[in-house]
Amino acid sequence: MGRTIKNTLISLAGFILVAIGLIFILLPGPAILFLPLGLALLSLQHDWAKLWLKRCQRLMRKSAVKLDKMWLKFKYRN
Repeated sequence: MGRTIKNTLISLAGFILVAIGLIFILLPGPAILFLPLGLALLSLQHDWAKLWLKRCQRLMRKSAVKLDKMWLKFKYRN
């Protein structure tokens, strides 16, 4: 009984964090924090969440590399 409640609470917290992250994509807010955290919680129990977490991490890494390149171009141009 206790394990079922724990799994349910972890899933519920994960879904809530993902929902908040999705809302913060549309509104100004820290979506970059809530989405991976919610997906990480959900990935403890669901395989589909592991796939989405990997995609999210890959996209965030690509964005960081792109921003670094843009920053270096801007920094050395001025």
